[in-house]
Amino acid sequence: MAKTDYITRFLIWRIRHLSTKNFVLIVSGVIGIVSGVAAVILKGLVHAIQHFLTNSFYEEYANFFYIVYPIIGISLAYLIGTYVLKDKGGHGIPDILHIISKKGSLIPRVKMYSRVITSALTVGFGGSVGLEAPIVVTGSAIGSNIGVLMHLNAKKRTLLIGCGAAGAISAIFGAPIGAVIFAIEVILMEVSIGSFIPLLIASVTGALTSILLQGNESMFNFSISEEFVASHVPYYFGLAVFTGFVSLYFSRTILSTEGYLDKFDEPFLKLLYGGAFLGLILFIFPPIYGEGYDTLNHLVSGQPNNILSKSPFFSEIDNPYFIILFLSMIILIKPIASAITIGTGGSGGVFAPSLFVGGIAGFLFAYSANLLNLPIELPLASFTLVGMCAVMSGVQHSPLSAIFLIAELTGGYELLIPLMLVSSISFVTTTYFDKDSLYKKQLIAKGTFLPSTKDEEVLELMDIKKIMENDLLPVSPEASLGDLCELVKLSRRNIFPVVNEYGDLNGIVTLDDIRELMFDSESQKTLKVKQLMHSPPEVINSNENMQNVMDKFEKSGAWNLPVTDSGKYIGFISKARIFHAYRKKLIRQNQE
Repeated sequence: MAKTDYITRFLIWRIRHLSTKNFVLIVSGVIGIVSGVAAVILKGLVHAIQHFLTNSFYEEYANFFYIVYPIIGISLAYLIGTYVLKDKGGHGIPDILHIISKKGSLIPRVKMYSRVITSALTVGFGGSVGLEAPIVVTGSAIGSNIGVLMHLNAKKRTLLIGCGAAGAISAIFGAPIGAVIFAIEVILMEVSIGSFIPLLIASVTGALTSILLQGNESMFNFSISEEFVASHVPYYFGLAVFTGFVSLYFSRTILSTEGYLDKFDEPFLKLLYGGAFLGLILFIFPPIYGEGYDTLNHLVSGQPNNILSKSPFFSEIDNPYFIILFLSMIILIKPIASAITIGTGGSGGVFAPSLFVGGIAGFLFAYSANLLNLPIELPLASFTLVGMCAVMSGVQHSPLSAIFLIAELTGGYELLIPLMLVSSISFVTTTYFDKDSLYKKQLIAKGTFLPSTKDEEVLELMDIKKIMENDLLPVSPEASLGDLCELVKLSRRNIFPVVNEYGDLNGIVTLDDIRELMFDSESQKTLKVKQLMHSPPEVINSNENMQNVMDKFEKSGAWNLPVTDSGKYIGFISKARIFHAYRKKLIRQNQE
């Protein structure tokens, strides 16, 4: 029996015995397990590649392979992604947001495994990006395609995308609560109370799958034992403002560097130059190699000298002021390295780089303050972790997921108060200057509008051409008033578009414009329509999004506006028709 026959029989059985609500709960668990397996495979591949490539490095020698490895890794990722898998690398999460918003949550099947392969090559060979975005893409694709296989509608597929993202993040970090909140804040537009349960199930099963396959191994080898001290609050406030500006620098540097790389028309030339420059960065600053979590472990453990151990120039230096300079340079260079990795064809995300930069910023703040011999000695580990939370919050505009992710990573909630304080202030500082997150700005740069409210989401579902009215009778600008009066007898509308012989919209005439003249026989013979017409208050383009259309109605105060396509008249849109279509879409969404 064919595979489709088995699926059909299963779906028939499901409809008879299981409600959609209960079925989604079961499917969310399956998605969590599969996403967890994918996360374990990805982590294993990256660690195996890194161990194979760098295990023989000697600290006392200059390891020139740091220059070559990134070019090899990014080249392999680009070639395999472009020519074999037909799925180019990139950030990933903006693509998922675009697919949810514009393509009915239908993620291509290839993304269920393509990013595992390309990101493993990118990061394993030293690409300065993280694995979180690729595994979120993988988990989201798993959720979307299982939803398609089970014949679930777009709203349920979107929820399953969130389940895949939650299961993947939970498996990577071992932080199920933070993973659920990340899926809600970053991936999903809105979540009802009933949707929480599938997300929780997927997150828990993802974490359990990771534990069963690789034990309790974590990316971070630390826990916080110090208790929160209220006298540290002013310093945490200063850290919050500092990391807010670091977040701004991070986001803007990523965008500007990628914008510069986009100017290269030849992809292989871009890959060659970008890869060589990235290799040079890694040669001088080895902590930037890969995700950089080992560096964060050294900083949390209070061993900043260890981050210099693989540097061919600075390994013998033991000077606290040089450490400050070295870490400051890493904060400035890391976003450039991440953008080069992705912009030249690698696969990865900025999730891990934002944590990396945030951790260094937090450590640098406390370490510098302690060198000044202040009355209070600041705990380096706590400030490092709180800095990670702050920059993640500022870059991704996800303050809650940043708080709970770091709280879970530390194995307790001793830092909850400073995490809440610093995350919120960093978020406010960043949004004061940039209202959109890095992910949204990347979509805007590509000309993609992403709805941020329920109202905008419903409007995005509406198609101008489907609600456009075509029963308005056009009139030529050379026609007489008498000709127009004949049209008035035939028309049920009081607006007449004036269209020339080429189909161009010249203006409009309303019944009010001719009411006092239409019964004057002399005027009917002598007056031309072009003498009576006037410009419409606004003109709508056929490819405009509905949010812009509503803005034009709001500014003009009109109830009817003409629609053109490259200047050619094609119809009218009425505000009443939009309200009717909006109500139908809203009712349908609530029923689903």
